[in-house]
Amino acid sequence: MTNFNEAFRDSERAVKLLHALEKITTRPWVIMEMCGGQTHSMMKYGIDQLLPPQIEVVHGPGCPVCVTPLELIDKAIAIAQRPEVIFTSYGDMLRVPGSRQDLFSVRAGGGDVRVVYSALDALRIAQENPQKEVVFFGIGFETTAPANGISILQADRLGVRNYAVLVSQVRVPPAMEMILAAPANRVQGFLAAGHVCAVMGTREYGPISERFGVPITVTGFEPVDLLAGIYETILMLETAAPQVNNAYSRSVTAEGNVAAQRMLAELFEPCDRNWRGIGLIPQSGWKLRPAFAAYDAEIKFGATDIHAQESEICIAGQILQGLRKPTDCPAFGTACTPLHPLGATMVSGEGACAAYYKYRRTV
Repeated sequence: MTNFNEAFRDSERAVKLLHALEKITTRPWVIMEMCGGQTHSMMKYGIDQLLPPQIEVVHGPGCPVCVTPLELIDKAIAIAQRPEVIFTSYGDMLRVPGSRQDLFSVRAGGGDVRVVYSALDALRIAQENPQKEVVFFGIGFETTAPANGISILQADRLGVRNYAVLVSQVRVPPAMEMILAAPANRVQGFLAAGHVCAVMGTREYGPISERFGVPITVTGFEPVDLLAGIYETILMLETAAPQVNNAYSRSVTAEGNVAAQRMLAELFEPCDRNWRGIGLIPQSGWKLRPAFAAYDAEIKFGATDIHAQESEICIAGQILQGLRKPTDCPAFGTACTPLHPLGATMVSGEGACAAYYKYRRTV
């Protein structure tokens, strides 16, 4: 049976797009991909090394593990250490360093910390352990918010009261605006994340493109997807015609998943959110509405007043804003490795530092 994705890994199509890029590129341009999955695909297939030398691709804050704030990791650790709690999370989060330790350390010290593959797995654990309090670490962008939110609605419908979510849901458009408004910004165009837009559509990006005069191309994660997205973005830059372009129409529509959006509006309301290494971005997160406060782990376990200080060594925040590359960090590959990370960008399967380390990018 033919793999559907093979067409988007076709070397002949990729070479044609590379030649087309060479023809239209007349000056240096800096574009940013907004998804860690795109970063890793770019490194895996060597796209960054094949592009015309005038095109520089930098890596945005599109990895949910990477941008989860340090203070929230510390809150997760504090909750997970409680004897009545079964703490559940995706595997990447267990290795993200907090101020003094990580969730793996909590588990090694006797805490009941479990890896799950979805929020509904965590809800099932709560149903199976009514004598325990079960907490799910709900991280992610608009992509994961519907699935995480369903577990809360299901718990409420079933009357499961020993379940709560530590919410770390963030929104992409405010982060893009923060990057573009920064005095040191270098980004001239964006590759928007296809899976985020599959949920939210493309309507939020039009005002950003118009306000800042930047092209935004929605694209996927395969080599041909990425090259097509880069081509469309460079073409708009070269012709001074910035707009929002959907190069991932097989999965993304302008309106997005309306049913998912309605569910998110029922559950969440926008809030200011700290992003690890970056700081506070107004209206860049979601928090549970008051009607669902019983499922808010921060409130339930009194973890609202925990604060943390970011590392002075790790430059992940600058990397995630497109200001530096992982190899600019003096600790990269030495004091900071996937086994002994200083920051979340070296831990996550979608982190830029992890991608550079895995695919041996040294410059």
